[in-house]
Amino acid sequence: MAEYKGIKGFKVQYLSADPSNPIIGQTWYNSTSKDLKYTGVTTAGAWATGGPLNTGRESLAGAGTQTAGLAFGGTTPPNTGATEEYNGATWATSPNSMATARRAFGSCGTQTAALGFGGIISTNQDATEAYDGAAWTTGGSMGTARRFLSGAGTQTAALGFGGYAALTNTEEYDGSTWTANPTGLNTGRNAGGSAGTQTAALYFGGFSTAHTGATEEYNGSTWATSPGSLNTARGEMIGGAGTQTAALAFGGAPPNTGATELYDGTSWTSNPTGLAIARQQLAGCGTQVLALAFGGGPPYLAATEEWTGPGAAVTKTVTVS
Repeated sequence: MAEYKGIKGFKVQYLSADPSNPIIGQTWYNSTSKDLKYTGVTTAGAWATGGPLNTGRESLAGAGTQTAGLAFGGTTPPNTGATEEYNGATWATSPNSMATARRAFGSCGTQTAALGFGGIISTNQDATEAYDGAAWTTGGSMGTARRFLSGAGTQTAALGFGGYAALTNTEEYDGSTWTANPTGLNTGRNAGGSAGTQTAALYFGGFSTAHTGATEEYNGSTWATSPGSLNTARGEMIGGAGTQTAALAFGGAPPNTGATELYDGTSWTSNPTGLAIARQQLAGCGTQVLALAFGGGPPYLAATEEWTGPGAAVTKTVTVS
């Protein structure tokens, strides 16, 4: 009988545990589980249950990645400045909360360099706060106080846009000062989803005179309307994930939905399955391949879901039945 080594010139790896970072196409035999395994890729995206927030809330903000996420602000009610960090499995509450407890505000950045701006307490806010992984500090005020705006970029190169009621206003932040761009969104709206950077941002969905699936791209100076609209028109999204050419949209209303869509820079494609819990006013972070969705409502959810998108590496077991 021919042996694999004789055909391929090498043996199948014989390992006591699965490799920590296998490459696509890698094959091995796990001597502990007595399984033949290989690394393939996902063909469709799927959401899985993650660890719940310690403080269930809606209209919160998010930043970071699937394994280093950040949740902050929102309403429980009342409004809160509570800040939590996610390690890929569980949320831990930071001892330091935002100085201004608020909801429905813009955000961007990472777990250790995040930015929150705008929002509402009893009136619209223009306040900006920066998080360094331990504490919040006050930054420069926005030119236009507003709620239900969206954000993109980093802590020192941020973009804030839209807001209630159907605003077109766009502002850029350099780490200390906000500057208004005289050219705003083509379609004024609020409570849409966002992704990308200060010079390559994406805004999708939201509410103008009605809920919309409209998508716009920002190049650092002007917004251009994309020919591709969301398949499910919706608002109350707040969060999103990814980049301008590889974005992820999920959740929203009305009615509450778990619909999940992927953007390739031209058009949106609906994923066969959506969030397990349909919700609005949630937050999100991460990439089109690996993302987080958390919080939302109603009522004031703590639920977290982890997204693995098409093309992600997965370990599969060879079976004979």
